[in-house]
Amino acid sequence: MIVRQPNNTFTLLFSWRGTVLPRILQPMGFIMLLSAIVGGLEHNGIYHFENLPLTAFSLIGLVLSIFLGFKNTACYDRWWEARKLWGNLISVARHLDRDSRILPQVRRERVIEQTIVFANVLRDLLRQRSEQPVTAQQFEELNETQQRVLQQHINIPQYSLSLIQWEFLQALREGEISDVCYVQLNQHVHELSLVHTGCDRLSNTPIPFAYSVLLHRTVYIFCLLLPFSLGSVMGLATPLVVGLLTYTFLGLDALSTELEEPFGTQSNDLPLDAMVRNIEIDLLSGLGKPTPPPIQPQHNNLL
Repeated sequence: MIVRQPNNTFTLLFSWRGTVLPRILQPMGFIMLLSAIVGGLEHNGIYHFENLPLTAFSLIGLVLSIFLGFKNTACYDRWWEARKLWGNLISVARHLDRDSRILPQVRRERVIEQTIVFANVLRDLLRQRSEQPVTAQQFEELNETQQRVLQQHINIPQYSLSLIQWEFLQALREGEISDVCYVQLNQHVHELSLVHTGCDRLSNTPIPFAYSVLLHRTVYIFCLLLPFSLGSVMGLATPLVVGLLTYTFLGLDALSTELEEPFGTQSNDLPLDAMVRNIEIDLLSGLGKPTPPPIQPQHNNLL
């Protein structure tokens, strides 16, 4: 996630990192070069291209902008829903920290540390990381059998939640908590499971491929035909006008594609590493244990 001062107009106008310009610069440059050739030929009378009706292009551009708006809204809704899910995860973790104080200290530490494990392995699953969940190995309360099962389980976040629920069941069986307290504590596990399910749904259900391809192709075809429609009218100014239109249409298409996958590591994706670190700091400080330092932005980018 890009971290910037939004009130600095000069910085916003000339920003490079975190924008879609690096992704569309090559096709945008090609289209502007084509526009310069067409405009130069028209202006010098070397060759006259058949005029394409501006009215038809205006209607196509209007319809295309409407569909791009729909796609951007849908992709931003996915991004915002993912942010709400992880905000809920942080909130539930803090509630669990407070409510678990009714447990004996040793059992409470295991619950809190397994909650931290859940946040870490959920992030790694969403980002499709292949490394082992080394965070789990940092906690002595997870025995070797639990660590081995955790690493080999087909659904690691689900297994970590089952470990938390098992601690609550054991506390109930041993008379450490009442059935009312068990129901209240187990509600937090249910809420964490809902977060896991919601993230799985967003990660495994992208925008339909046929819709994205159709819109992507239409945008590029429209931008490639723009020079031939505006060349006879704009002359030498064709590259500037076409470049501005191309930047808008290709930029919106590229931005929606980036927002469609909110759990990645691109500049505009969610800072899952920073949010997991915040959970670790909050929960470990509640246990009175040393806390890791907050993750700082690197080059205005917070992962």
